[in-house]
Amino acid sequence: MTSALAITCTLKPSPSASSSDVLARQVLDELAGHGVSGAVVRAVDHDIRPGVQRDMGDGDEWPDVLAKVRAADIVLLATPTWLGHMSSVAQRVLERLDAELSQTDDEGRPAMLGKVALCAVVGNEDGAHKIIADVLGALGDIGFTVPAQGATYWNDEAMGGRDYKDLERTPDAVATTTADAARNAAHLAAVLRGSPYPPYR
Repeated sequence: MTSALAITCTLKPSPSASSSDVLARQVLDELAGHGVSGAVVRAVDHDIRPGVQRDMGDGDEWPDVLAKVRAADIVLLATPTWLGHMSSVAQRVLERLDAELSQTDDEGRPAMLGKVALCAVVGNEDGAHKIIADVLGALGDIGFTVPAQGATYWNDEAMGGRDYKDLERTPDAVATTTADAARNAAHLAAVLRGSPYPPYR
Protein backbone atom coordinates (compact mmCIF):
# COMPACT_ATOMS: atom_id res chain seq x y z
CA MET A 1 0.00 0.00 0.00
CA THR A 2 1.22 3.49 -0.82
CA SER A 3 2.06 5.53 2.28
CA ALA A 4 2.53 9.21 3.03
CA LEU A 5 4.31 11.07 5.82
CA ALA A 6 3.41 14.65 6.65
CA ILE A 7 6.15 16.56 8.47
CA THR A 8 4.54 19.62 10.02
CA CYS A 9 6.97 22.41 10.75
CA THR A 10 4.93 24.63 13.02
CA LEU A 11 6.81 26.40 15.80
CA LYS A 12 4.17 25.22 18.29
CA PRO A 13 4.81 21.97 20.16
CA SER A 14 1.99 19.52 20.73
CA PRO A 15 -0.74 19.70 21.87
CA SER A 16 -1.06 23.33 20.69
CA ALA A 17 -3.40 23.81 17.74
CA SER A 18 -1.54 24.40 14.47
CA SER A 19 -2.75 25.68 11.12
CA SER A 20 0.10 23.81 9.40
CA ASP A 21 -1.10 20.62 11.02
CA VAL A 22 -4.71 21.26 9.93
CA LEU A 23 -3.75 21.73 6.28
CA ALA A 24 -1.35 18.76 6.37
CA ARG A 25 -4.11 16.51 7.68
CA GLN A 26 -6.46 17.76 4.96
CA VAL A 27 -3.88 16.67 2.37
CA LEU A 28 -3.62 13.27 4.06
CA ASP A 29 -7.42 12.97 4.04
CA GLU A 30 -7.43 13.60 0.29
CA LEU A 31 -4.63 11.07 -0.21
CA ALA A 32 -6.62 8.50 1.76
CA GLY A 33 -9.32 8.78 -0.89
CA HIS A 34 -6.73 7.43 -3.35
CA GLY A 35 -5.77 4.48 -1.17
CA VAL A 36 -2.78 6.16 0.49
CA SER A 37 -2.23 5.62 4.23
CA GLY A 38 -0.89 8.59 6.16
CA ALA A 39 0.95 9.63 9.31
CA VAL A 40 1.99 12.96 10.81
CA VAL A 41 5.21 13.96 12.54
CA ARG A 42 5.35 17.37 14.22
CA ALA A 43 9.04 18.15 13.88
CA VAL A 44 9.24 20.57 16.80
CA ASP A 45 8.20 17.75 19.15
CA HIS A 46 11.52 16.06 18.41
CA ASP A 47 15.05 17.06 19.33
CA ILE A 48 16.33 17.55 15.79
CA ARG A 49 19.87 18.83 16.06
CA PRO A 50 21.37 21.29 13.59
CA GLY A 51 23.75 19.77 11.08
CA VAL A 52 23.93 17.92 7.80
CA GLN A 53 24.74 14.40 9.00
CA ARG A 54 22.28 11.53 9.28
CA ASP A 55 22.92 11.32 13.02
CA MET A 56 24.39 14.24 14.97
CA GLY A 57 24.67 12.10 18.11
CA ASP A 58 24.07 13.17 21.71
CA GLY A 59 20.33 12.47 21.73
CA ASP A 60 19.60 13.63 18.19
CA GLU A 61 16.12 12.39 17.27
CA TRP A 62 16.39 13.00 13.53
CA PRO A 63 17.26 9.33 12.81
CA ASP A 64 13.80 8.33 14.09
CA VAL A 65 12.12 10.86 11.79
CA LEU A 66 14.36 9.84 8.89
CA ALA A 67 13.30 6.20 9.30
CA LYS A 68 9.70 7.30 8.74
CA VAL A 69 10.72 9.34 5.69
CA ARG A 70 12.54 6.35 4.24
CA ALA A 71 9.47 4.15 4.75
CA ALA A 72 7.08 6.58 3.02
CA ASP A 73 6.30 6.85 -0.68
CA ILE A 74 5.06 10.45 -0.39
CA VAL A 75 6.53 13.10 1.91
CA LEU A 76 4.63 16.31 2.62
CA LEU A 77 6.41 19.22 4.25
CA ALA A 78 3.92 21.66 5.80
CA THR A 79 5.11 25.00 7.12
CA PRO A 80 3.79 28.32 8.34
CA THR A 81 5.01 31.58 6.86
CA TRP A 82 7.18 33.75 9.10
CA LEU A 83 8.56 37.06 7.82
CA GLY A 84 7.88 35.87 4.29
CA HIS A 85 9.85 32.64 4.66
CA MET A 86 9.36 29.03 5.73
CA SER A 87 9.73 28.35 9.44
CA SER A 88 13.16 27.73 10.92
CA VAL A 89 11.92 24.21 11.72
CA ALA A 90 11.22 23.54 8.03
CA GLN A 91 14.66 24.84 7.09
CA ARG A 92 16.25 22.48 9.61
CA VAL A 93 14.32 19.50 8.22
CA LEU A 94 15.60 20.32 4.74
CA GLU A 95 19.14 20.70 6.04
CA ARG A 96 18.98 17.30 7.70
CA LEU A 97 17.56 15.72 4.53
CA ASP A 98 20.59 17.10 2.70
CA ALA A 99 22.61 14.20 4.13
CA GLU A 100 20.62 11.87 1.90
CA LEU A 101 22.39 13.27 -1.17
CA SER A 102 25.39 11.08 -0.31
CA GLN A 103 23.31 7.94 0.31
CA THR A 104 22.70 5.54 -2.57
CA ASP A 105 21.13 2.14 -3.12
CA ASP A 106 22.87 -0.91 -4.61
CA GLU A 107 22.34 0.46 -8.13
CA GLY A 108 23.80 3.87 -7.41
CA ARG A 109 20.49 5.72 -7.15
CA PRO A 110 20.09 8.49 -4.53
CA ALA A 111 18.32 7.28 -1.39
CA MET A 112 15.28 9.52 -1.87
CA LEU A 113 14.86 8.79 -5.59
CA GLY A 114 11.40 7.45 -6.30
CA LYS A 115 9.76 9.29 -3.41
CA VAL A 116 7.17 11.99 -4.16
CA ALA A 117 7.34 15.44 -2.54
CA LEU A 118 4.44 17.71 -1.60
CA CYS A 119 4.36 21.10 0.11
CA ALA A 120 1.68 22.90 2.13
CA VAL A 121 1.97 26.48 3.38
CA VAL A 122 -0.21 28.61 5.63
CA GLY A 123 0.14 32.18 6.80
CA ASN A 124 -1.41 35.56 7.28
CA GLU A 125 1.23 37.27 5.18
CA ASP A 126 2.71 36.93 1.69
CA GLY A 127 5.35 34.32 0.92
CA ALA A 128 3.58 31.07 0.02
CA HIS A 129 4.73 30.88 -3.61
CA LYS A 130 8.35 31.62 -2.69
CA ILE A 131 8.27 29.04 0.11
CA ILE A 132 6.78 26.41 -2.21
CA ALA A 133 9.51 27.11 -4.76
CA ASP A 134 12.22 26.83 -2.10
CA VAL A 135 10.85 23.66 -0.49
CA LEU A 136 10.12 21.78 -3.70
CA GLY A 137 13.37 22.96 -5.27
CA ALA A 138 15.33 21.64 -2.29
CA LEU A 139 13.47 18.35 -2.21
CA GLY A 140 14.01 17.95 -5.95
CA ASP A 141 17.75 18.43 -5.45
CA ILE A 142 17.73 15.78 -2.73
CA GLY A 143 16.09 13.30 -5.11
CA PHE A 144 12.35 13.58 -4.56
CA THR A 145 10.02 13.81 -7.55
CA VAL A 146 7.50 16.66 -7.62
CA PRO A 147 4.08 16.05 -9.18
CA ALA A 148 2.27 18.61 -11.28
CA GLN A 149 0.60 21.16 -8.99
CA GLY A 150 2.25 19.48 -6.03
CA ALA A 151 1.48 22.12 -3.43
CA THR A 152 -1.40 23.75 -1.60
CA TYR A 153 -1.54 26.90 0.48
CA TRP A 154 -3.66 29.49 2.21
CA ASN A 155 -2.84 33.13 2.85
CA ASP A 156 -5.02 35.56 4.73
CA GLU A 157 -5.74 38.93 3.17
CA ALA A 158 -2.90 41.44 3.32
CA MET A 159 -2.25 42.58 6.89
CA GLY A 160 -4.91 40.13 8.10
CA GLY A 161 -4.91 38.44 11.47
CA ARG A 162 -6.82 35.18 10.96
CA ASP A 163 -5.32 31.73 11.25
CA TYR A 164 -6.25 28.92 8.89
CA LYS A 165 -7.17 26.65 11.80
CA ASP A 166 -9.80 29.18 12.91
CA LEU A 167 -11.71 29.38 9.61
CA GLU A 168 -15.29 28.15 9.79
CA ARG A 169 -14.88 26.31 6.49
CA THR A 170 -12.12 25.54 4.04
CA PRO A 171 -12.19 27.99 1.12
CA ASP A 172 -13.22 26.28 -2.12
CA ALA A 173 -9.99 27.26 -3.88
CA VAL A 174 -7.88 25.70 -1.12
CA ALA A 175 -9.99 22.53 -1.06
CA THR A 176 -9.71 22.14 -4.83
CA THR A 177 -5.96 22.78 -4.84
CA THR A 178 -5.44 20.33 -1.99
CA ALA A 179 -7.45 17.66 -3.80
CA ASP A 180 -5.49 18.22 -7.02
CA ALA A 181 -2.13 17.98 -5.26
CA ALA A 182 -3.14 14.77 -3.49
CA ARG A 183 -4.54 13.14 -6.64
CA ASN A 184 -1.43 13.94 -8.66
CA ALA A 185 0.90 12.78 -5.90
CA ALA A 186 -0.93 9.48 -5.45
CA HIS A 187 -0.81 8.87 -9.19
CA LEU A 188 2.89 9.70 -9.45
CA ALA A 189 3.77 7.52 -6.46
CA ALA A 190 1.97 4.58 -8.07
CA VAL A 191 3.80 5.16 -11.36
CA LEU A 192 7.20 5.30 -9.63
CA ARG A 193 6.48 2.16 -7.63
CA GLY A 194 5.62 0.29 -10.82
CA SER A 195 8.40 1.79 -12.92
CA PRO A 196 11.39 2.91 -10.80
CA TYR A 197 14.07 5.22 -12.09
CA PRO A 198 16.81 3.33 -13.99
CA PRO A 199 20.05 2.38 -12.25
CA TYR A 200 22.75 5.07 -12.06
CA ARG A 201 25.49 2.56 -12.76
